[in-house]
Amino acid sequence: MSNFFLESYKKPPLSIILDMDVTDDQVHGNQEGAFFNSYYHGVCYAPLHIFCGHHLLVAKLRSSNVDPADGALDELQRIIGLIREKWSETHILVRGDSAYAREEIFYFCENQPLVDYVIAMGTNGVLKLRADDVIEKAKHEYEKKLAPITELMNSLFQKKEDLEEVKKLVPISTWYRSIRYKTEKSWSCQRRVVTKVCYGSDGLKMRQVVTSLPASKIPPSKLYTKKYCPRGEMENRIKEQQLDLLADRTSTQTFQSNKLRLWIHSWAYVLINAFRQHCLKKTSLAKATVGRIRLNLLKLGARIKISCRRIIIAIASACPYQDILSIANKRIKTIPNTG
Repeated sequence: MSNFFLESYKKPPLSIILDMDVTDDQVHGNQEGAFFNSYYHGVCYAPLHIFCGHHLLVAKLRSSNVDPADGALDELQRIIGLIREKWSETHILVRGDSAYAREEIFYFCENQPLVDYVIAMGTNGVLKLRADDVIEKAKHEYEKKLAPITELMNSLFQKKEDLEEVKKLVPISTWYRSIRYKTEKSWSCQRRVVTKVCYGSDGLKMRQVVTSLPASKIPPSKLYTKKYCPRGEMENRIKEQQLDLLADRTSTQTFQSNKLRLWIHSWAYVLINAFRQHCLKKTSLAKATVGRIRLNLLKLGARIKISCRRIIIAIASACPYQDILSIANKRIKTIPNTG
């Protein structure tokens, strides 16, 4: 899969982002290696995925009773090693949720040239205490916005429940804080932690990310909103795999055969993504999902004629996407090594 990714660029990019995530693959039989997972509320597998944009680089089937970060470091080391063989000057940013906030992942990234990370981490008492002044500022700002509305509502209505509904309409107050922090035992050194503090009708909410990117390069608010939050787009890629290509159909008895099934569906995703990138650019399907491409261009009724010299596929003249099919056919012939 990594070869498809590397060859999709005409020249090495200045920077890329590797997104790690785990998802659930619910099973409904007695599949080998499947266990009940309380987080996903069912018996399932927990495959690990690594994407770079739309490019799938890793799809690893795992039992759901393992650490969520199990195997992540090995796959990162393998993928980054392959990338470095061709792109020695490309900056790599590794992203993940709090399941990957592990010393070994931090340490590996910190000791690689041109590799940084921004990874979520859980809140604890120390981080909350150190953000106390920011929490007070967010609370004061929210209450200041709420005060005139409360005064107006109290003059018009008597019911407290009406006021509670109005509070939900007042925009929450959001503040950011960047600090140097080290855990008592698990971290080997101090690291930069960015805290997002939100105060609204539901009270206080805090989020943290730990990063190797210095404050001199990117301020806390932009680090969180521009570097970390877009990580959620990876969820759409996993949905494309599972919903559009049925990558969660791991219904055979043995673990190894289910692993093979995941790989086959993953290769299908890689091929369709390559088709989308090379053959559909500047068409109406250039940004289409895998499911839409599959439905509109691949699942077509056609008449197939086979002779000793050629195979003719005749599609109905009323096909609404015949122009795009013609463009894709011409472009696919120009791709090297397509036969």
